[in-house]
Amino acid sequence: MKPAAFDYVLPSTIAEAVEALGEGNRRTQVLAGGQSLLLEMHLARIRPDLVVDINRLAGLDRIDVNGNEARVGALVRHRTFESADAVPGPLGRLLALAVVNIAHPPIRSRGTMAGSFAWAHPASEWCAIGLALDATVEVTSREGKRELAVRDYFLGPYRTERRADELITAVRLPLLGDEYGVGFIEHRRTHFCFAQVAVAAAVSVRDGVVADARIGLVNSADRPLRARAAERSLIGTELPPPGSGHPRGDHPFVRAGQIAAHEDAAPVAEPYGDVAYKRQALAVLVARTLTDADADRRSRAARKGEDR
Repeated sequence: MKPAAFDYVLPSTIAEAVEALGEGNRRTQVLAGGQSLLLEMHLARIRPDLVVDINRLAGLDRIDVNGNEARVGALVRHRTFESADAVPGPLGRLLALAVVNIAHPPIRSRGTMAGSFAWAHPASEWCAIGLALDATVEVTSREGKRELAVRDYFLGPYRTERRADELITAVRLPLLGDEYGVGFIEHRRTHFCFAQVAVAAAVSVRDGVVADARIGLVNSADRPLRARAAERSLIGTELPPPGSGHPRGDHPFVRAGQIAAHEDAAPVAEPYGDVAYKRQALAVLVARTLTDADADRRSRAARKGEDR
C-alpha cells in the first residue's frame, strides 16, 4: 500500500519546525527515524496532512551530561547506546543492556529514543526505563518550552501529554550513582518481535539492606509502567548473603516479582499470551532482573575491593 498524499517540510531550525507544527488545524506528524510512522502511513492507519522532517535540525544529535543527568537530543539514534560508554556509570550499562532488544540493526541505526517517547508504545523499552528513573521530556512549541515529567506523561496506548503542535527536543535521564546495579531482561516470541514482557531494574544496597529499587515494566499494561508497589516491598529489606543460591520462595526478589505481576501490572491479553501467562512471565522476569542487578552491583563492588 502507499500512504495518502501529504505535504512535507524539511526545516533547518527548531523555530521553523514548531512554526510548521502549529499551522492551523492540520494533522501533523514529526519524522525523525520514521521506523513506526512510515509503516503506519503505508497501512493508512495514520493520514497526516503534513510531515515535518527534523533530521536537519542542528544540535539535536548530541548527548550532553550536565550534573546529575544526561540530556539525550531528539536525533540521537538507538544504536548510540550500544556502547555502555555513551552515558556514564550504571545508566550507560542499563541503556546498553536494553538497546539490543530494540528490533534489529537497520532500525536501531535510524530510530531514536525521543521518537519512542513520542510514539508511546506500551512495549517500548525506553519509555519503561524513563518511568523507572523519573525522566523528563522537553518539548517546544510556538508558545515556548515545557518540561513534562514522565510519571504524568503517558495517558494510554500512543497517547501522551505532548500536544500535536509540540516538538520533543530532548529526553533527560537522571544518572545513577556508582552504588547501583542494573539489569534488563526481555521475553518475546522471536528476536524481531515486540516484547511480550520485559523488565528494567536498578538496585542500591547498603550494609545488606536495599536502599533504593527502581523497576520499569514493558508491555504490562496499556502504557509503560513503573512497579511502585514492588519497589516499596524491597526498600528497607535485608537481602540474603551472597552464595545462598538462586532466589526462590520467600526471597525479597521473588516476592517483588509476585507483587509487580499482580498489584502493579495490568496486562492486556495478546494472541500469543493471555493475562495469566503475562503475569507469570512478569513475576519470573522481575525476580531474575533484580538478581542480575544485584549481581552487577556486587561484581563492581568486588572489583573496587569493597564489601557491600
